[in-house]
Amino acid sequence: MIERGPDVSFANCGLPYFIGGEIADRSALSVQTPQTLKAMLNLDVRTRTEAVAIDRPGKRVRVRGGSPGSEEWIAYDKLVLAPGAVPIRPPLPGIGSPRIHTLRNLQDMDRIKAAAVAAEQVVVIGGGFIGVEMAEQLVRLEKKVALVEMLDQVIPPMDASMTVLVEDELRQGGVDLILGDGVVAFEDGGKTICSLRSGRKVEADLVVLAIGVRPDTALARDAGLLLDPRGYIRVDGHMRTSDPDIYAAGDAVLVSDYVSGDPCTVALGGPANRQGRAAATHIFRPDLAREMPGAIGTAIVRAFNATAGLTGWSEKRLRAAGRSYRSTTVNDKHHAGYFPAAQPLMLKLLWDPATGRVLGAQVTGLDGVDKRLDVLATAIAGGLTIDRLAQLELAYAPPFGSAKDIVNLAGMSACNARDGLVDPAGELPGDPTVQIVDVRPQGHAKAHPFPAGGRAVVNIPLDVLRSRLGELDRSRPVVAVCALGKNSYFAARILAQNGFSVQSLSGGLRASLDRTCSTW
Repeated sequence: MIERGPDVSFANCGLPYFIGGEIADRSALSVQTPQTLKAMLNLDVRTRTEAVAIDRPGKRVRVRGGSPGSEEWIAYDKLVLAPGAVPIRPPLPGIGSPRIHTLRNLQDMDRIKAAAVAAEQVVVIGGGFIGVEMAEQLVRLEKKVALVEMLDQVIPPMDASMTVLVEDELRQGGVDLILGDGVVAFEDGGKTICSLRSGRKVEADLVVLAIGVRPDTALARDAGLLLDPRGYIRVDGHMRTSDPDIYAAGDAVLVSDYVSGDPCTVALGGPANRQGRAAATHIFRPDLAREMPGAIGTAIVRAFNATAGLTGWSEKRLRAAGRSYRSTTVNDKHHAGYFPAAQPLMLKLLWDPATGRVLGAQVTGLDGVDKRLDVLATAIAGGLTIDRLAQLELAYAPPFGSAKDIVNLAGMSACNARDGLVDPAGELPGDPTVQIVDVRPQGHAKAHPFPAGGRAVVNIPLDVLRSRLGELDRSRPVVAVCALGKNSYFAARILAQNGFSVQSLSGGLRASLDRTCSTW
């Protein structure tokens, strides 16, 4: 085993949490060491040794390590490449400042943790999973933190409406959240000045870049292995490259998307582990080898008290690919509402309208997000439909769930939409001719109004809707809204049965991107 750095098998997903002190023991991040791998598996592990060339016809690798200038050739029957990915450092003015860091390994972690000791102001560039985790952990160190994201939302793989809670939590936690603005340059003086596209300048004693990664595949490219245009290594279902004696696994490879079958990349620890197992099985026991089924892309992140995650395809990704889909958003509690400490959950489900097959899902909330996300990832892996989702038999007792879990509710809501019982609206209409009927109780509507924005809005509580239908114009379309989407469904049924052309706002005002409407 050849490793360029000093460590093998370290828990890179735990790096932000050691920086913030939530993980106190640094040695806990070393899952294996050269010594434990030797003792357990009899592996010859060579750290601080770099593979610099592959001689494919001669089936050997040239390595450099040990004493300065020392090189040797090592022969192989089979070769496995697991070079991973490196953080992106864009060629911006001032990017070379010693105050600007990326996070890939234990040494990067140590440098950031040491720099944070004297830092008062920290800027995190990038609002993805790592950026959110770093912002949270740096606040835990009582730093003044600004998080800069070029897009208008955090966690870019998710749909924007599903990130509102995380954004609110970051702000309430003390993070200066700067969305829709990107860094264009750094100026180094007494502090590092981060110049943003908007013209705003943010001072920092420490900058953490978390804007993505690129595959570390120069060795594979120089060896003539087949790569995609972005530099990812092409592999088959057994993780073989274009050379049948060379395998590759992890963040540097191009894999098959489980839902579509299209090539994709998934920079996640779980898939990387399973890919390594698949390659090893095909090398040593090809009679037992099974092709990898493809990657689903299940990911989760915590921001203070909030958790958000996704599995499969998002709506923005489906739309960009031109794929046919339908979606619904539902709200509920993470366990029985009558049991103490029930916390809100919001779940967005996407499915194929032709087959009913689940294509993707996103969950956000204050507790129980991981449990639902795992069920939904399993549903995608099993090719389940919205009908099967509605009928899943999940563990229920008041402290753990509900008789109708939010996963079941999502399936039921999807079936209602498919069967024509309701026409869900994904967002509030911009058309001023559409009548918006707010069916919340009058007191709630007055306490938490949402701006009309030129739209016709009337508050008719659900329990009196039947007696006040005359207040609505039957010749104009209607969108029924409530806080969570449940009562607006009932209102839409009433209105449809009385001859109105009506939609129900999916997920209610909680799912609205308008922060003045959000009911978290």
